[in-house]
Amino acid sequence: PFKAGSVRAQANQRFRRKDDTRMPDMLVRLYHLPTGLSDFPDLARDGIEIRRALPPDKSRIVRWVTEHFNESWGSECDVTFSNKPVSCFVAVENKVKIVGFACYEATCKDYFGPTGVAADFRGRGIGKALFLRCLYAMREMGYAYAVIGGASEAIEFYHKTADAFVIPDSVPGIYRDMIGS
Repeated sequence: PFKAGSVRAQANQRFRRKDDTRMPDMLVRLYHLPTGLSDFPDLARDGIEIRRALPPDKSRIVRWVTEHFNESWGSECDVTFSNKPVSCFVAVENKVKIVGFACYEATCKDYFGPTGVAADFRGRGIGKALFLRCLYAMREMGYAYAVIGGASEAIEFYHKTADAFVIPDSVPGIYRDMIGS
């Protein structure tokens, strides 16, 4: 929890305005994560499975990410299939329909993101389950901390879910050198 006047509280407060277009990075203490994924029985009951992506599904997943979000995220997702194991998790409805994804170690080592859930499936805990699965996988790799790159409007979500906090002076971050930025 934040204490009034703390560095974390001040840093997070600077980025809470809805009209703020800056995209700060955030830090998560992986040794301080919520326990287990048993908080998501509704997902299984609704036919939603969260699983690590398989290489034979690469084209289908990358195409879905590009179509539902953007080409940059599709490119980042594509890179995760070169990692061993693949550093992408997907949410699949009834074993056939992709409804969400989350990646880590796409653009930089020890970075979480990108991630997204189809608009008509939001608010059901899918994003939270995907996020936590990635964080657990990163912890299993031996990391003590994870960086969430370019958190923008999801700052409150990341803070509430994993006690993540804004890294001061992390704007523009690693994406500053992108072509066209």
